Amino acid sequence: MDFVDGVLNVLAPIFTATAFLFFFPAYLRFKSLRNVWRSFFSENVAGKVVVIAGASSGIGEHLAYEYGKRGAFLVIGGRRENALNQVAETAYMLGSPRVISLPLDISTVEDCRRLIDEAINQFGRLDHLVLSAGVTPVCMFEDTFEVDNFSPAMDINFWGPVYATYFAAPYLRMTRGKIVVIASSTSWLNAPRLSFYNASKAAVVSFFETLRVEFASDIGITLVTPGLIESEITKGKFLNKEGKMVVDQDMRDVVISAAPIETVQRCAEAIVNSACRGDKYLTWPPWFRMTFFVKTLCPELVDWFNRWYLVTDPGVPPTQAISKKIIDLPGLKDILWPDSVRSAKIKTS
Repeated sequence: MDFVDGVLNVLAPIFTATAFLFFFPAYLRFKSLRNVWRSFFSENVAGKVVVIAGASSGIGEHLAYEYGKRGAFLVIGGRRENALNQVAETAYMLGSPRVISLPLDISTVEDCRRLIDEAINQFGRLDHLVLSAGVTPVCMFEDTFEVDNFSPAMDINFWGPVYATYFAAPYLRMTRGKIVVIASSTSWLNAPRLSFYNASKAAVVSFFETLRVEFASDIGITLVTPGLIESEITKGKFLNKEGKMVVDQDMRDVVISAAPIETVQRCAEAIVNSACRGDKYLTWPPWFRMTFFVKTLCPELVDWFNRWYLVTDPGVPPTQAISKKIIDLPGLKDILWPDSVRSAKIKTS
């Protein structure tokens, strides 16, 4: 065994470098041609049945509008009944033939079963399952009062999609349907104060990459890893160190800083286009893909920068971080952030 490992330690890097130089460019050309082909023969979702979990705000809300414009039947779920009903009404007005709203908690097994059962009972089929529900704890790991304050991050961000997929999979196999998973670029960027959120999204990516192998071509899976998108999170709504939902725009400024925030409408349109093409991955905005390669090639540099830029010394308030000081420069938010983010007023419930 030691001999085999020793040989592989020598040969594997040589083989990988050779394959990269000679095979990778041809593979990229093939992928580009395939994407062009898929764009011409993109799926038409008019008359198809789409279930969206986490549709009461943010990306999930605007995905409901985008699918509605394209004529899909919708079953949308979320915690806030009034907001969900408003989304349903708007999606119907935009073109959906019928929208059913279902107040639920995606972190519970029975609510996920009920969401899928409602789609089958009402429409008799399921074509797209969109998983967009999420919660964001913002806190340094050692600052929380109770470590289980942030268990909702895994319950909602990870287990919710797992439950919904479990009940949806048999019906998606029948229609050769698709799963659209809203993960996050934080699954590889590992920004401080987002440890629980980062971990939950990395778990989501790993889980659905594995399901992609298990499902083979029966069910398509599009993994979406957005950068910073206009949402309640970018407006300052998150779980604080006590595990309570708050709106804290000063802490929002610390975490986001001088990064451009993409509009949610453009993001939703890109996601539905990507799902209908059958893409395996989508990072939006596209330039954000480069952060993956930077992290892969220069992990020490990324760690150092995040520490220097986003973290303060013990006893120093987070609002004294360099990231906060930079975004407070006059006029910078006007350049980088949409109006809805700069003037955000949202409720915690």
